[in-house]
Amino acid sequence: MTGSTPPWKRRFRDRGAAGPSQDGLHDDERGHPASLEAVDTTGASGALEVLMTKAPVTRRRAAAVGHGVAEGVRRGGSRARAALAYVTDRIIEIAPRIPVRDLAALRRQFPGLGPEQLADKLVAGACNATSTVGAGVGAAAMMPVPLAMPTELAAEVTGVAAIELKLIAELYEVYGLRPPGNLKERSTTYLNSWSEERGIDVTKPSTLNAALGGQMKRELRQQIMKRTVRNLPNLMPFMVGAAVGALMNRRDTRKLADRVRKDLRKVQVPWDALPALPPLEEPADPLSMGDLRGELGR
Repeated sequence: MTGSTPPWKRRFRDRGAAGPSQDGLHDDERGHPASLEAVDTTGASGALEVLMTKAPVTRRRAAAVGHGVAEGVRRGGSRARAALAYVTDRIIEIAPRIPVRDLAALRRQFPGLGPEQLADKLVAGACNATSTVGAGVGAAAMMPVPLAMPTELAAEVTGVAAIELKLIAELYEVYGLRPPGNLKERSTTYLNSWSEERGIDVTKPSTLNAALGGQMKRELRQQIMKRTVRNLPNLMPFMVGAAVGALMNRRDTRKLADRVRKDLRKVQVPWDALPALPPLEEPADPLSMGDLRGELGR
């Protein structure tokens, strides 16, 4: 209609005339008017209070997680110490059961050889034996039984220790240095020699008394831990662990034998100067070295 107000002008005019809505907001969408009055808990201060109440909960959760981690580490350390103690006791238990050939038996088995040639034979045989043990554990790593791996490692360390203890005892015989005492006392000397990777001078009472002291168990645990860490690559799959285990065990056994022989040579007693020695007593329950793995699994 001519002379009437256009519709868009009527819309803006009506909006300007409208007052604030019931919730305190103007229709021009500018929000609340400025004011110096305190904002109630539904405003920004309320959000701050919510954050402040949530902060202690976050700290409590962080503390709980930290406590859980510390507890897990503590339990893991306890289990590791228990495993080391078990393997240590197992090696101490089997040491007197290891059959040892005395010098007369060795010379009958290897006639015509001198001390060094005979020692070389013994070291080569022990290296082959520990290499076989390492290869066996590496092959077992291919089996789908991951929970058995700690048992495999413990069996390997114990088996290698038995072979090397036999080697050490027979090297003492070859170099004319049989430790004094009974079977248990001699076994303690061999254990100490194995844990320290050196030969003990049995002609010095102070050195022998140190071998029989309470420090031996602590040194044994340290040696077992070192051997266990070194044997971890044996668990690699695809038969790689078998090759690595065989190589590392052969190397470690030879290194141990070289150190022990170096010490024993310094106090070696020639065969023609040896007094008549009685045969070594047989263990009551000899360890079967031919079926070492089955014996250690008992």
